[in-house]
Amino acid sequence: MRLLRRVRDDLSAGQNLEIYVTALLSLTLAVLGAFNWASDDVLSAATLATLALLAGSLLGSRRQVADLAARVRAGGRGNISAEDFLSGDKPEVLQQVREAQDIRVMGVTLGRTLRNLVDELERRAAAGAVIRIAVIDPHTTAPVEAARRSTLPDRPEVYLNRLRPSVDLLRELADRAGPSGRIEVRFLPFVPAFGLVLLDAGRSRGVIHVDVYSHSSASGDAVFTLRPGRDGHWYEHYQAEFERVWEAGRPADASDGFPTVPSG
Repeated sequence: MRLLRRVRDDLSAGQNLEIYVTALLSLTLAVLGAFNWASDDVLSAATLATLALLAGSLLGSRRQVADLAARVRAGGRGNISAEDFLSGDKPEVLQQVREAQDIRVMGVTLGRTLRNLVDELERRAAAGAVIRIAVIDPHTTAPVEAARRSTLPDRPEVYLNRLRPSVDLLRELADRAGPSGRIEVRFLPFVPAFGLVLLDAGRSRGVIHVDVYSHSSASGDAVFTLRPGRDGHWYEHYQAEFERVWEAGRPADASDGFPTVPSG
């Protein structure tokens, strides 16, 4: 059954077709020869055609192996394109959040991130996940600093306006979670150099997404993803960076409209 399932999957995906065709032709020739249902000339011609098909299959496989070896050698020499590890978004983050028990997010205003994740964050909090989120403090010079780094250097009110709905969403999340401490929010007195999304970062299946913020550019930010087994040093580096930034933040409290949450 396992063999039949594999054959079906290969045929559905259009993979290894030449191998199955070769096997079918070989079986057909064997049956024709065994029962004398075809002349020797026909069998010889069909056998040669089968061998040609097999040779073509082997040639294609060798070419694939050669291409793979060339890419590995190029990687060893440092000839890796930025496209191989940088992207413009985090397409898998929603599904990853759905499965996470420890969620940590850090950024400037996190407007789009929170809009995309707020429903799932609420569900994860209800399921017992611990959520920690840090954004810039509207009561410091951080909005002015953020504006200076943007395409609107003389309009810090833009960042205050962007921050306001994010804080409202965070306040609503914290209110629904109650005083259990499942959702913690901190305000940063500075603009972080990068954004972070850490999901179960202390576990072997953890993942860290890093947003590399641009300066005075509207073209979008680059994103790269780290995993513990593959990116050991840099994974630990950005995991520790979140903790350092978190410690520098001010816990949201009743003066911000948030329920009081024990620090830690």
